[in-house]
Amino acid sequence: MRRNILVLGIAAMISLFSMPSVAQNTSWPSPNKPITFINPFPPGGAVDAFGRPLAKQLSVQLNDSIVVDNRGGAGGTVGAAAAAKMPPDGYTWLLGAVHHSIAPSMYTNLSYDITKDFEPIAIIGSVPHVIVVNPNKFSKNDLKSIMEEIRKNPGKFNYASTGNGTSQHLTGELFKIQNKLFITHIPYRGTGPALQDLVAGQVDMMFDTLAGAAPFIKSGQLIAVAVASNQRSPAFPNVPTAQELGIKDFVVSSWYAMWAIKGTPKDIVDKMSAEVQIALASPEIKERWAGMGATVPKMSRAELTNYINQEVVRWSEVVKKSGAKLD
Repeated sequence: MRRNILVLGIAAMISLFSMPSVAQNTSWPSPNKPITFINPFPPGGAVDAFGRPLAKQLSVQLNDSIVVDNRGGAGGTVGAAAAAKMPPDGYTWLLGAVHHSIAPSMYTNLSYDITKDFEPIAIIGSVPHVIVVNPNKFSKNDLKSIMEEIRKNPGKFNYASTGNGTSQHLTGELFKIQNKLFITHIPYRGTGPALQDLVAGQVDMMFDTLAGAAPFIKSGQLIAVAVASNQRSPAFPNVPTAQELGIKDFVVSSWYAMWAIKGTPKDIVDKMSAEVQIALASPEIKERWAGMGATVPKMSRAELTNYINQEVVRWSEVVKKSGAKLD
């Protein structure tokens, strides 16, 4: 009996002294468990361009490995649906873009709700859209003249996009709605083919992101007639904003963001949020973002939540008025 009591006592002491070690191993982040960023778009896209450098920087700050898991499909909805089902333990986060505010109005049977199943952490980058034209398609290559020519020739001109339901597509539809213009939409499967045909003269114009169109603007193969932002781009200071040219409320950007899965502990969300801001302020990230013509809008998490909700409503109205549909 005494021997049994002694054994039990020793076992209890071992258990007691091992408790701190167990707690330390389960703290976040754990060196034994990698963090995963789900990117719901294919490798090599714009979300990768922002997400992977951010993941690299954060892995250094957190002293933990971060895996970027590309799960492309259906305009980012496949990967987002997968992320929504992951445990909210701080080891899975969602990367994404403006497309997630468009998806609810384009896909009627989503298994997740971007505004309810996720908690926004930060906008990690924002790139304004720019109106670019083939230099040989219009009589004059300034926006006012182009709009007047389109208005006098309804249906004659067209614009390329990276696909139905993309931000490039709906930016074009927004421009048409606001200015009461008729321009035929020509959807492509990706930015590359659309820009190639625009340069070749197969299509007339495009409402692309500044990052995508920049090389062709610099080479003179395309002409930028206006940026859809409140201020001129530092990368192209000679290109006026649409507002400067009298087109009000035409402010559109492709923004990229990071979300936590709803239910992730507050202390983990707070820590990751703080680390993301440190990463975005690092010289390496700043230099890389500048090269893409990107900025990082200053928003609190509450402001970002409101902004995303407003974007969902905004694009829903554009989809409804334009009659935009998927293939």
